[in-house]
Amino acid sequence: QVQLVESGGALVQSGGSLRLSCAASGFPFSGHVMTWSRQRPGKEREVVAQITSSGSSASYLESVKGRFTASRDNLKNILYLQMNSLKPEDTAVYYCRADVSGVRRYGQGTQVTVSA
Repeated sequence: QVQLVESGGALVQSGGSLRLSCAASGFPFSGHVMTWSRQRPGKEREVVAQITSSGSSASYLESVKGRFTASRDNLKNILYLQMNSLKPEDTAVYYCRADVSGVRRYGQGTQVTVSA
């Protein structure tokens, strides 16, 4: 079955960096667009980044452009999100998402907390 396992979340100071990972299994990872989304406290879940199946291009939420970079390793079936210049407003639970056979699949999420 589809499994997505995020890791790498932590408490970090404003201006710091983190790299999130998402280990994927149970579906042909290299053939799927992958998405990072987040849910900030009291807010609805929002898409942060989306990367093509090959990893050749990605699109980003306006507020993270120039700070976040999505990438993937299709040999290891791992999705990454490099987050630099973190801000307190980036505090959220971050999820990776795969749309498999028309169904959105999410991992359990990883908590990122950015202190001022």
